[in-house]
Amino acid sequence: MTEETTPKPGPRPHARKAAPDPREESASAASGTSAPEQAVPAQSGEAESARPSEADHAVPASSPVDVVTVADAQDRISADSLSALNSLSVPLDPSAVPQAPSQPPAGWLASHPLPTSGPGVAGKATPTVAGTPPVPDASGPAAPGADAPEQAGGAAAPVVSERRTRVEGPEPATSLTSDRLVAKSPAAPVTGWRRWLYFATLGYVDLGDSHAVRLQRALEHRIATRLGERTRYVPVLSRKGGVGKTTVTTLLGMALADLREDRVIAMDANPDRGTLSDRNPGRATYTARQLVKDRFEVTSFAQLSNYTAREGSRLDVLASDADPMVAQAFNDADYRAVTDVLGRYYSIVLTDSGTGMVHSVMQGTLEKADAVVLVSGGSVDEARLASETLSWLEAHGRDDLVRKAIVVINMAAGDGTRVDVDEIEDHFRTRVRHVVRIPHDRHLAEGSQIDFAKLRPATREAAIQLASLVVDELTED
Repeated sequence: MTEETTPKPGPRPHARKAAPDPREESASAASGTSAPEQAVPAQSGEAESARPSEADHAVPASSPVDVVTVADAQDRISADSLSALNSLSVPLDPSAVPQAPSQPPAGWLASHPLPTSGPGVAGKATPTVAGTPPVPDASGPAAPGADAPEQAGGAAAPVVSERRTRVEGPEPATSLTSDRLVAKSPAAPVTGWRRWLYFATLGYVDLGDSHAVRLQRALEHRIATRLGERTRYVPVLSRKGGVGKTTVTTLLGMALADLREDRVIAMDANPDRGTLSDRNPGRATYTARQLVKDRFEVTSFAQLSNYTAREGSRLDVLASDADPMVAQAFNDADYRAVTDVLGRYYSIVLTDSGTGMVHSVMQGTLEKADAVVLVSGGSVDEARLASETLSWLEAHGRDDLVRKAIVVINMAAGDGTRVDVDEIEDHFRTRVRHVVRIPHDRHLAEGSQIDFAKLRPATREAAIQLASLVVDELTED
């Protein structure tokens, strides 16, 4: 008995199951369709019975074989599921999507105007495209105190300082000054019972300085005013000797030098023997005449300091020649040469002029003068000669100096006469704008070197007042 054997088909190769792609799962979830279930191999008996024979489905050798794996099937089904996006009523323009989350592309807002009516305008949120900034409400800006818009992730928008968004830009570093940043504490009063009360109450009661102290500070502030880049020349004049012209020059120079930051010098321009160096402390090695000879060799302030004297104050003094054997007087050319050198290093040059108005030095003195100080005594003849000096200036075409002249009535030597000094002041006030009276002072009456700290308070106040008036006239140029 012969046994017919039927050849059994070989085992069919199964495709390797691929791991699911996360991108495909997300795409399938977005399209509303689920991934197709993967084919599970059936039991061996059921598979053989359900499978058709290979002979019935034989593939010609010449036709190509298309092998589709499980992963390829999933890709195809996922691609088919994206066709649901084509069913949207409004097709999505790729150019309408902003390229950056913070700023839409050029022309996007023009082609997509904001709705002004309809749902989502009044009381409802307007839908926005994912990735675009929120569109502000068309009704106007948010009310003050409203909450700041939140950024992605729920974080509040950073608060920008108003100083960074101002038109002129951020503040420069120079704006950080001590006056702005450091808290100031009130200063204690200078003198008087106000100062005693301040310290007695441990600073809790501070009434401030008195009116007189405030006026004094105002005068000092006026004296310290800057005068510019040009040197100013102020001669002190008198037609009569012995009225205190040198004393007034010294007081004026000390007041200016002590309260100003620049350099002030007083020079003795008396054609004969002057006494300016005798009223000032300190001695210099050289004099004005020797400075004239060496004027081309002086090229620095350090060299010029050898010709001036300074001791006890900030006032520099250039003395005249005290040698009795000198026969040639100090003339106009010498004065001009000296002032040219001093003008390179000093801001104010005071000139102690000689007696009279017709000597040669006076011509150059008046030509360079920016303001004049006229000194008068408390007697009848001294006041008359001082008034005639003003008349002489007017007669020689110097009305500008008369208008800016300051008359000083010097009573430092004594005021025990019966002359009415008030009448003298009233007379000069009709001709000039300012009149200053220097009261009697025993320290000045001695005729020796002047120490500004040893003067009476009234004398110091008069000198400071004179200095402030001189600076006022110089600043009007």
